Amino acid sequence: MITEIAPAPERVAAEPARPRRRRRAWDEVPRWQIYLPLSVYLLFTLIPFYWILLFALRPAGSTSLVPWPMTFDHFQKVWTERSFGTYFANSVYVGIATLLLTTVVALAGGYALARFDFRLKRGFMLALLCSQFVPGALLLVPLFQIFAELKMINSLGSVIIAETVFQLPLSMILISGFIRNVPYSLEEAAWVDGCGRLTAFRIVVLPLLRPGLIAVGSFAFVHAWNHFLFALMFLSDQGKQTIPVGLNTLMSADSVDLGALAAGGIVAAVPVVVVFAFIQKWLITGFSAGAVKG
Repeated sequence: MITEIAPAPERVAAEPARPRRRRRAWDEVPRWQIYLPLSVYLLFTLIPFYWILLFALRPAGSTSLVPWPMTFDHFQKVWTERSFGTYFANSVYVGIATLLLTTVVALAGGYALARFDFRLKRGFMLALLCSQFVPGALLLVPLFQIFAELKMINSLGSVIIAETVFQLPLSMILISGFIRNVPYSLEEAAWVDGCGRLTAFRIVVLPLLRPGLIAVGSFAFVHAWNHFLFALMFLSDQGKQTIPVGLNTLMSADSVDLGALAAGGIVAAVPVVVVFAFIQKWLITGFSAGAVKG
């Protein structure tokens, strides 16, 4: 039996103010003790990126530590000769489709988890959490058999479905948390004004969930963009492979074209960097997605 969760009663009495703790001498940390570890970490993080840029921009055979004279021959090689333009288009298609499917399904499931109470709800939530501990490699054989029966092997649809299924548990949990932050009284007020549940959700709740939806969808896109295993196993046609598989083709048992590999890595990393820069803004605002000015 499914029952709707009633809103928690508001607290009337305010808690007494706690006495301010006296600042002690050892609480004041010198700034250099903060900036020094951060600088070391930043240096440790940026050196690999500089090394990739160095190999991608300097001419083949050069041993200079500065990419000068600068060349873009490696980018032209991977984009035309190595078919990275096709890989890039396939990755964009898989990423956007996974983003849309994950967001829509997680939105419906997250609303049910946040607003309704039903039998085995805790068990269902526990199953969602436990599914995050199952590696995708364990499910490759049954997934391959299922897609073979559905005639979906060597189709981008198989990768999209697999990526969506693996993204849904965490996405549903996150979306349900965002929906709980939206005051239940807003939906009740819309019902009093004559709106149905779907209309009230679309007009009142959905605009407040925009930061959360963008964050969840962005994570789904980044995961689908970077995932290597599903594309390798389910796609055999070179014209349907994605960027992670394309990067793997640049390495052989005899030799590795470091310049082309570095250029391909930059092509693969730029969209992810842009998406994460976009996520950072919406993640911060997402924590206050249910805030209401009263």
